[in-house]
Amino acid sequence: MQVHSLEFEDFYEDNYTLIAIHTPLEDFKLAYLLNRNLNTHFSLASFKLDVERRESNASFPIYNYANEKYDNDWYLIANCFKEEQTNENDTLAFPTEMMTYLVPEEKRVDYFIKIVGEQDKQLIKKTLDRIKTINQIAASYTININTLKSKEFLIF
Repeated sequence: MQVHSLEFEDFYEDNYTLIAIHTPLEDFKLAYLLNRNLNTHFSLASFKLDVERRESNASFPIYNYANEKYDNDWYLIANCFKEEQTNENDTLAFPTEMMTYLVPEEKRVDYFIKIVGEQDKQLIKKTLDRIKTINQIAASYTININTLKSKEFLIF
């Protein structure tokens, strides 16, 4: 009898583009500026991306936008989740900040825009050019998703 093994990649399609954004802005302010400059309509999604790891649990809020013109879905998500923790044995009760990254190999990236669906290279280039005009954003660029080790956290 022949044995078949299934790999993670058998269930996963790389049919999306990932844009990295470097900015100190809060997520709601970034969504507002993107809406104003890209003519998008990012709004807070009704769900969050919950990630469970050995050292911590994190809940990343997601902003989404359905682009009907190009028939694709856009998601804005933070790469870092900060949580204050206090040690029960610490008598002074100084909180420590625990940081969990959605994509740990890209720790310098503050936010990602995930564009799911058929990819139009002109749309991506135009989007990057418009993002770069926002003064509060230091840098933006596309990421090759095939180089990411933890791309399974981007499935939602």
